[in-house]
Amino acid sequence: MANNKNYKKSLNQQIENKLSTMLHNGVGTSKKEAKADGTIKDKIFSYNTYNTYLKQCKHFSSWMKINHPEVTNLKKAKRFIFDYLKAQEKKENISAWTIHTKAKALGKLYGITQESKSFYLCPKRERKNIKRSRTDAIRDKHFSKTNNDELIKFCKGTGLRRTELTELRGGCLISKSQLQPWLNKNPNPTRAKLVSDALRFKHSDYFILVKGKGGKYRFAPIIGENRDNIVDRIAHTPKGAKVWQYVNTNADIHSYRSDYATTLYKDYARPIESIPYDRVDTLGRKRQSEVYHCRKDEKGKKLDRVAMVTASKALGHNRVEVIANNYLRGL
Repeated sequence: MANNKNYKKSLNQQIENKLSTMLHNGVGTSKKEAKADGTIKDKIFSYNTYNTYLKQCKHFSSWMKINHPEVTNLKKAKRFIFDYLKAQEKKENISAWTIHTKAKALGKLYGITQESKSFYLCPKRERKNIKRSRTDAIRDKHFSKTNNDELIKFCKGTGLRRTELTELRGGCLISKSQLQPWLNKNPNPTRAKLVSDALRFKHSDYFILVKGKGGKYRFAPIIGENRDNIVDRIAHTPKGAKVWQYVNTNADIHSYRSDYATTLYKDYARPIESIPYDRVDTLGRKRQSEVYHCRKDEKGKKLDRVAMVTASKALGHNRVEVIANNYLRGL
């Protein structure tokens, strides 16, 4: 078929080829260097990102097949991006976050950066408009909290992502007293940073060594009233064997991560009034550099920035804005 001059690749094939090339160019390379030399538009740096973008771009391809079957060229399909995203935005139960993901995927496919004037103007992402993990969802009807009680408690005590849960294996458990010997076996800057971050969690005695997004490792502290059962389950899993053979697809993992983050924050947060005023702004007013001021619908709320950093590191994030907007609840 490759030698048939009349053979044309489908939109799905064209999408897959282009994104696969970007993955090949980007995986294992430095995103920071790519930003500096201007090649970031042509690269995808992780398999998770590739799979997400591929899925969303194929949704676009399916929409094109239904609405514009005459268009079979990826380049010509570009002018329908706006119509597609607008149509998705009008659908029920599609959040602003999902629209942003779709827009980013197509932006990557066509080399359109978010700073570009031609990038789709997505709806604002506001906490009050989150479609899932706030109230009971349709999928909750197919999920038994009783039958999955141990899984739920495990998630709320470890804060792991779904992919991290499915890949979690025996031998990943480490106690606080073992951290320094673990570092001494192979002292290097990466291990030293991992141990340093773990020691922030003064109230935790056990950790899970997790390989997270982008292949980055972290020590996730085991917390909560069920920590002994969690430690026992991991400790009794043979090295290399999966801790969870099956993770229910209807389990609301993001919600459990949110509970985990909120519990951690409350555990380490100081009263706002006790945080020192340690700097003076340009108008001569005293300020608390370790206080985070919430924005948008949470405007006026103040949080302990140090406690936010602690919770953020446990989740595998680097920016406090991420947990402020997506994880911390009821504060």
